[in-house]
Amino acid sequence: MALQAGIVGLPNVGKSTLFNALTSAGALAANYPFATKDPNVGVITVPDERLDKLAELVHPAAIVPATIEIVDIAGLIKGASKGEGLGNQFLANIREVDAIIHVVRCFEDDNVVHVDGNIDSVRDKEIIDTELILKDLESAEKRVDKLRKQAKAGKKEDLLVAEIGETILAHLNAGKPARSLALEGDAAELLKDMMLLTSKPILYVCNVDEASVNTGNEHTARFLEAVKGEPAEVIFISAEIESEIAAMESAEERKEFLEALDLHEPGVNKVIRATYKLLNLITYFTAGEKEVKAWTIRNGWKAPKAAGVIHTDFEKGFIRAEVIKYNDYITLGSEHAVKEAGKLGVEGKEYVVTDGDVMHFRFNV
Repeated sequence: MALQAGIVGLPNVGKSTLFNALTSAGALAANYPFATKDPNVGVITVPDERLDKLAELVHPAAIVPATIEIVDIAGLIKGASKGEGLGNQFLANIREVDAIIHVVRCFEDDNVVHVDGNIDSVRDKEIIDTELILKDLESAEKRVDKLRKQAKAGKKEDLLVAEIGETILAHLNAGKPARSLALEGDAAELLKDMMLLTSKPILYVCNVDEASVNTGNEHTARFLEAVKGEPAEVIFISAEIESEIAAMESAEERKEFLEALDLHEPGVNKVIRATYKLLNLITYFTAGEKEVKAWTIRNGWKAPKAAGVIHTDFEKGFIRAEVIKYNDYITLGSEHAVKEAGKLGVEGKEYVVTDGDVMHFRFNV
C-alpha cells in the first residue's frame, strides 16, 4: 500500500536525524536551515513480535515484515504559506502525504542553532499550525464561496452544505486546525472532500535530550499542556540517541546500550508503530513453509479486498477465507492443531479482517 507519513517541523529540530534513524537512508542532517531541500523517501520496517513468534512455529524459508513509507520534508519557516523560504515546496510535499509526524525541538544545545534564537516548543508548533491553517483558509474560502453561490437558489440541501462550509471556515479563522473539528455524516464528508492540510492525522514527536527520554522536561510539559485538547499522540524520543542505536552493528550492543539508558526498546519502534496506527493500518499474516509474511491493509477492510493486496486475482475470484486467530495459532502451535481443535474459521465476502488474523484465501479465476 502506497500510504505515506511525512516528517515536518521547523529547520534544525532533528527531522532528518530522526528520518535517518528510522530508515538508515543516510539523509543529510546538518546544522543549518534547509539542509533538506528535496523530500527524502524511505521504506521502514514495522516492528511486530507476532511475526517472529509465528516464524518460530512455522520455520519458513523467509520472513517478510510489513513496511510503510516515511518522507522527510523540508523545514518550514514563518511566511511559508506566502512562499517564504521553501514554503511552496513544503506545502506541496505535505499535501501529498496521508499523515503528519510533527517533530518539535525540546532540548537545549548551544551547538545546534535554532532559527528563532531560543527553544520554545509551543511557539514552534504554532508556527507550523499557523502556516498550514493560512493555506487551508485559501482553499476553504474558495470552496465556501462556491457553496454560497449554489445556496442562493434556495434548495434545502444546498443551504445545509453551505452552512457546514461556513462552520469549517469559522473554525479555521479561529486559528484551529481542521482535525480538531468534530463532524459527522455529510459534514465529515465535506471536510474530507476539502482535502485540507490540517485535517490530516498527526503524531507529535518531542525531540528531547538523553536525560529526558523517559520523564520529559519543562519544554515537553508546556507542549503537552498546549496539545491536550487535540486528537493526537505525543511521543518523547532523543533523535541523537536513536542515531547512535542505528549505527550499532550488533543486537547485543544495542541491547546493552538501551539497558544502560533504562529503555525497553529504541524510540523509533514507538514512532513506527504509532505511525502505522495513525495511518489506520492493521496487519494480517500468511504463514507457510516458503514464508511468513505480514500484509498491510486498512482497518475495516473485508476479506476480498484484503486478499487483493496479495494479488488482484485473489480479490476477483474470491471464494472464501480460512482464518486462524493469532492467539489460537500461538496457543495451539500449528495450523494442523488449530484445525483439530475446530478453531479454523471459514469466512465469506462480508468478513471484516481483524488485526493479527492468519489467513489463507481460496479463489478461482
